[in-house]
Amino acid sequence: MTQRITINTPIVFSDPLPDSVDLVVIGGGVIGIFTALYAAQMGQRVLVCEKGRIAAEQSSRNWGWIRQHGRDAAELPIMMQALRLWHQTHEATHQACGVKTVGVNFLASSEAEVEQLHLWLDIAKQHDLDTHPLSRKQLNGLFRGHASQQWCGGLATPSDARGEPWQAVPKVAQLAHAQGVIIRENCAVRGLDLAAGQVVGVYTEQGRVACSQVVLAGGAWSSLMARNLGLYLPQLTVQASVAQTQPMDAFTEANSVDERLAIRRRADGGYSLALADSHRVYVGPDALRHARAYLPLLGKSWRHLRLASVSPKGFPDAWSTPRRWAADQLSPFEQNRVLEPKTDVGMEKLMLKRFQQRFPNISLPRIKDRWSGMIDTMPDVVPVVDRIAEVPGLIVATGMSGHGFGIGPGFGRVVARMVNERLAEHDLSRFRYNRFSDGSQLELGPSL
Repeated sequence: MTQRITINTPIVFSDPLPDSVDLVVIGGGVIGIFTALYAAQMGQRVLVCEKGRIAAEQSSRNWGWIRQHGRDAAELPIMMQALRLWHQTHEATHQACGVKTVGVNFLASSEAEVEQLHLWLDIAKQHDLDTHPLSRKQLNGLFRGHASQQWCGGLATPSDARGEPWQAVPKVAQLAHAQGVIIRENCAVRGLDLAAGQVVGVYTEQGRVACSQVVLAGGAWSSLMARNLGLYLPQLTVQASVAQTQPMDAFTEANSVDERLAIRRRADGGYSLALADSHRVYVGPDALRHARAYLPLLGKSWRHLRLASVSPKGFPDAWSTPRRWAADQLSPFEQNRVLEPKTDVGMEKLMLKRFQQRFPNISLPRIKDRWSGMIDTMPDVVPVVDRIAEVPGLIVATGMSGHGFGIGPGFGRVVARMVNERLAEHDLSRFRYNRFSDGSQLELGPSL
């Protein structure tokens, strides 16, 4: 895939709907596709229903980082496994995922920020990661002498990697398809068929499919589906933007971020640029409904958020988006096949200004393309990955909070093992569904 995925990308997967399968996965993003792949390898007959195009939303619009660095302590063991799985998958797809070990650098422009970064060293040491501090001298070497003297220090994890989001998940989908997974694009799941409250099938826009288990991995749309099922899932979406430069001379191969700017070398010879401190939140019914749950996060991250007046028409939290519909009715998922938020030219200008401040000896990059994506986030910035006791047969895997691409294979394996009722390889209590309703105090995870 040499260009980003949109609703105009040709449909690749149009398998006929089967009468029945063991498992239906709702959503063809990184979590859904890896879940399907591993569940099929464990003997399940799997159908993936994607309302638009495989990986067309956040799974192809992210930074492309595959990082252990800076992870929530509960996520880290899963992420370490995910890194190994990404390398395995890269080989299984004939090196088509763009996975490359380049390292991740977190940089700090003040001594206070350096101290904050160093707090994560204890977690890294507990897991024997190769994370280490960066001195001022080392920082300049990271960028081949082109960096300004802005940074005081930082942390590096050399074993971290990058991938190419436009091509990685579609290639994994092809791998899953070759191993027997049935995939249907342009096929929204409208709802579940329940008997005595238990999953016995799904209703798609193309008809009913019998199954005993469903995985809801709908990214930004998961909360809307959950609400139609009568479930409380306080997930919101946050808009983030990325710019792609024209090819330019390599001044660094590593992924790097400071308080305001993130950069990643691309396989096409350019760089991806993103603002690390500017995300847009739209006001809608769910944003107001869940506001109390997000107060601790707002207290920590309010400087990074820009409040927009109203959620655009057709978005999950738009005022006009239905919250209830029947299985024989047109669903919101069919009315907006692919989320395509408008990009902000001002943000692009700010990216270039910050780039020039950090690398004054490098010619200003020329922008080739720009895009935005909607990040599915939770009040504590860690996902929900759990069986739903209220609906036997339903597993929810959503709210990856901007960290989903890198950890995708790890959580895909976690969910596939849930489906097959295999012993969990990790402590998953941090990701339980009922943590928002059982009276427990939420612990905020890292927001980057």
